[in-house]
Amino acid sequence: MSEKTEITVGEIYTGKVLKIKPFGAIVSLPGNAPGLVHISQIASGFVQNVGDVLAVGDEVSVRVLSRDASSGKISLSMKDIPQAIFEDENYNEESEDGEYYAPPPVITAAQAASFEEKFKAWQKVSNERIAGLNKRNKRR
Repeated sequence: MSEKTEITVGEIYTGKVLKIKPFGAIVSLPGNAPGLVHISQIASGFVQNVGDVLAVGDEVSVRVLSRDASSGKISLSMKDIPQAIFEDENYNEESEDGEYYAPPPVITAAQAASFEEKFKAWQKVSNERIAGLNKRNKRR
């Protein structure tokens, strides 16, 4: 893609993630113009934590939703734009039914540990509730 200094609404650009914020990510567009991808515009599904999907330095494809001429703010979206997740061509092979697929995302050790802790806490509460129901049912 050639460098453009004029950012056009509706166009798709490749940019680099500069900052991660709780409400979204700041992406550098051609000409070093910063734009915001709101957390609701990162993926089609629910995104609880921007850092789970994006990291500083990631190259992403974004569509320009709007540009405020007075403030210069640029609103971006990553929804419905294919993202180059893997460099290896084998990960984007076409399957027998004509669909493209990619392997599941890599889960970091910290994310796995966090999930394990949450699951153990949920399991404990669940077992306590079941035990309470069993006691109540035995009294009847």
